[in-house]
Amino acid sequence: MIQSLPDAGATWRRVVEHSPSAGLAHAPEWLQIIQQAYGHDPFYLSGEDDQGNRAVLPAFVVRRPFLGTVVTSMPFLDNGGPCGSSSALNRILIEHLIAHARGIGARSVELRCAERVDVGMAPAEHKVNMTLPMPASVDQLWRQCDKDVKYQIRKAVRSGLTIESGGLERLKPFYDTFAVRMRELGSPVHGAEFLAAVLEHFGQRARVLIVQKGRMTIGGLVALAFKDRITVPWAACLKDHFSLCPNMLLYWEALRSACVEGFRRFEFGRSTRDSGTYRFKRQWGAIEEPLFWYTIPTAAPASMPHPEHSGAKSFLSRTWQHLPLALTRQVGPRLRGYLIQ
Repeated sequence: MIQSLPDAGATWRRVVEHSPSAGLAHAPEWLQIIQQAYGHDPFYLSGEDDQGNRAVLPAFVVRRPFLGTVVTSMPFLDNGGPCGSSSALNRILIEHLIAHARGIGARSVELRCAERVDVGMAPAEHKVNMTLPMPASVDQLWRQCDKDVKYQIRKAVRSGLTIESGGLERLKPFYDTFAVRMRELGSPVHGAEFLAAVLEHFGQRARVLIVQKGRMTIGGLVALAFKDRITVPWAACLKDHFSLCPNMLLYWEALRSACVEGFRRFEFGRSTRDSGTYRFKRQWGAIEEPLFWYTIPTAAPASMPHPEHSGAKSFLSRTWQHLPLALTRQVGPRLRGYLIQ
C-alpha cells in the first residue's frame, strides 16, 4: 500500500526513529519548514508491504521560473531518498515519485541518498559527508586533535575571541555574517525566514553559535540534533578575521558541546573531495561517508543551459560577488529557494 501523506505524522516519525538509514533530511520538521519558508509543495510518500515493512520517501516539487519543475528529495540538504527496511518497498516508492513527476510535467527527479539505489543509472559521487565519531570524553576529544588544530584553537582564545550559544535570539548576528560570506562566495543566501523556521520547528534540538571579537560578531554556525548525531548545515566567518582562527574556536565549541551531551557522531556536512572545506573538515579527523546523488530525467531537456553547468555557474557566481550587499540580501533569498543544492 502506497499513499501520499498530507503531513509527516506519527507513522512517519516511527519509521524514521527505527530506521538506521534515516538521515537529517528525513526529520518530519522539514515538511513545514520548506513549505512555510519557500512555498514548495511537499510530496511525502509512505508505503507498507504484506510483511508489515514500512518505508517513507520525502520530496518537494520545486517549480522554477524559466528552468522547469524538478522533484527533489531533498532540497537544500545533503541526503534524502527512501528510508525503510525493505529495498523492494524503497524501489516502489521511487517509482511512484517518478510517475508523479512525469504526471506534473517535471523535467527530472533528484534523489540524494546515503546508499546506492537501483534506478538504472549511475549516481554522481563527487560529494561526500564528513563525519567524526565522538569519543567518550572531552579530554579524549582534545587529545585526538593534532597539534596544528590545537595551536589554532589556542590562537583564537589568545586573540580574545569568545563563543556565545543560543537560539532564535542569536539568529540576527549570525545571519549578518552569513549574508556577507555568501556574497563573497558568489552564492545567493538563504532567507532569514527560512533559518528562523528551522530554529522554530526544531526547537531545543537547534542552536546557534556565534564567535565574537569584543562585541562584534565575526562568525557563527547553526547546529541541528537528529537522533544520535549533531549536524552543522550552515556556518560562516568573516574573511577579514580569518587570521584569528574564528572557525577553529567555533567548531571546537560545537564539538565539545556535542561530546558533553553524549552525541555519538558529529556531521560537518557535505563537501566536494579535496576542496578547501573538505580539507578543513579532514583536519579534525573527519572521515568520508559516501553520498549518491541521482538525477533521473523525466522529460526532454530544455534547450537553455542548466544553471548548475560549470560555465554558467561560474559566471553567475562571479557576477553575484560584485553586487551590492544590500541587493544580495534582498534578492538572494528569492533566488535561493529555487537553487535546490
